[in-house]
Amino acid sequence: MARAIRILLFSLLTSFLLIAVPIRAQQNPAALSPQEGDFTLHDFHFKSGETLAEVRMHYYTLGKPAKDSNGHTTNAVLILHGTGGTGRQFLSPVFAGVLFGPGQLLDVSRYYVILPDNIGHGKSSKPSDGMHAHFPQYDYDDMVAAQHDLLEKGLGVDHLRLVLGTSMGCMHSWVWGETFPNFMDALMPLACLPVQIAGRNRAWRDMVIQGIRQDPDWKGGDYTTEPRAALQISADFLIIAGGAPLVMQKNLPTRDAADQFVDNAVKRSTAGLDANDFLYAVSSSRNYDPSSQLDKITAPVMFINSADDFINPPELGIAEREIKKVKNGHFILLPISEKTHGHGTHTDAAVWQEHLKELLDSSQH
Repeated sequence: MARAIRILLFSLLTSFLLIAVPIRAQQNPAALSPQEGDFTLHDFHFKSGETLAEVRMHYYTLGKPAKDSNGHTTNAVLILHGTGGTGRQFLSPVFAGVLFGPGQLLDVSRYYVILPDNIGHGKSSKPSDGMHAHFPQYDYDDMVAAQHDLLEKGLGVDHLRLVLGTSMGCMHSWVWGETFPNFMDALMPLACLPVQIAGRNRAWRDMVIQGIRQDPDWKGGDYTTEPRAALQISADFLIIAGGAPLVMQKNLPTRDAADQFVDNAVKRSTAGLDANDFLYAVSSSRNYDPSSQLDKITAPVMFINSADDFINPPELGIAEREIKKVKNGHFILLPISEKTHGHGTHTDAAVWQEHLKELLDSSQH
């Protein structure tokens, strides 16, 4: 029971960051040696009208780029993390151990895998670097524009074999497909919906935003000590949004187990959380809405959600409706099972790798 609770704790707290689930027979990702670097975007213009003289984009890469006879990149794979996450999260056993090893679907001896820390996250430019709440109000279009600049100007990549994104990265995948339709061979969005964020999904995000701003210790974002109530409400909603009823009931079958889990989860979640960074990250989804331009996407799309996802509940029927707008789109709803674990199923590659194989096979040139 203790091990099951530890697994659930780590899984739920990092639904947006790094999903840990029971490890299957996988390659050991410790053998991977990613290259790590920074690229500076100069005079970066945000959609809000704000500018920064320098925006730092941190990234990790695995493998080496390959070029065709015309100098175009042929083997680059861009993998995009969720709200609060980093590129490094994809080096976990449940992801890298399933996909990046010898003979696996994204074997890094064949593919050039790019794992950026997006604006506001990880080691890339973010409010907590010093500007606090005076940092530009970035949105998803800004984040995708920065990713594009990192690829073309920083890494010399002018084409992608695949864009794969989880949660927020899933939504970025749709923006990529519409904004740069000829830039990739295939898209794999995992755990999102290609419509504006409304209903319960918007409601919980707005509760987090307002909860942070209304904490007197937030001080308009210019705090010197992390505001405790702001962190508390952020952690509370992370736990709920990342949870899945079946696995939680199984692993937390008593009141005492559930209460202990909450205590541990909040402590662990708030330990590395910055209120401004999280507020900005949640707020960046405010104007996301790719629904009207889905017909611009020309690359094959393999779109996957899980039926126990609190954030993207299947009963809405939105995914099935919107995928019809995509010329070459396919939607998979993973049924609830002991293999799924809510929103975080997006990073458990063993659950959906067969569909990635189908996408790669069908999009070969």
